[in-house]
Amino acid sequence: MSSDKSSDRPSNPPTDPKPAPPVHKQENSFKNFLTDNLPTVTVAILLAVGVRIFIAEPRYIPSSSMEPTLLIDDRLIIDKLSIRWRKPERGEIVVFNPPVNPVVPDASKVYIKRVIGLPGDRISIHDGKVFINDVPLNEPYIAAPPNYTLPTQDDALCPNCFRPDNVQSGKDHPFFTVPNGKYWVMGDNRNNSLDSHAWGFMPEENLVGRAMFRYWPFDNRVGNLNVPKYN
Repeated sequence: MSSDKSSDRPSNPPTDPKPAPPVHKQENSFKNFLTDNLPTVTVAILLAVGVRIFIAEPRYIPSSSMEPTLLIDDRLIIDKLSIRWRKPERGEIVVFNPPVNPVVPDASKVYIKRVIGLPGDRISIHDGKVFINDVPLNEPYIAAPPNYTLPTQDDALCPNCFRPDNVQSGKDHPFFTVPNGKYWVMGDNRNNSLDSHAWGFMPEENLVGRAMFRYWPFDNRVGNLNVPKYN
């Protein structure tokens, strides 16, 4: 009787690994992917850039100048389209390029303030109130009443303040007039805001857009930034 030895048994042939696809097929797949998707991606990028430049863009608040209405790091949507055909109204919050002025540390950075004086308005600031055309504004949104007086030539009443050159004598207090094509803008944190009281009028052509919606932080302040109604 003979016996089989394991070493004599036929063994299965080794299994070859699956061959890699040819390089030219991989290249064709990548080209097909670009051909199929590049137009869509390109259009999406162009739309995103176009929306940001011409229609709307997100912005954040870097300082306390608009407190208590807007806090540091609040995120806003800025409407850049409607500003092209609808002029700002009193009480709106706008984004703009500040005028070149020695008191402005960097005029390349946009500012955000509230529109207070429109072209042709007579303005006087005294006794903790802003007077527009001889009528005090009701401003429940400000952090505190302004602690300065304008117009004035007295540094004690308004240190390092704007000195308008069109001051006129009013019934009780002097006033100045906002020129055509310009606006008077102020921060809600009146005594801690680098605004028109420091550097003067804001030219209409410097407008970037109007603040429309606060979306972050996601708390009870989320929503539209409504224009106050003045009596």
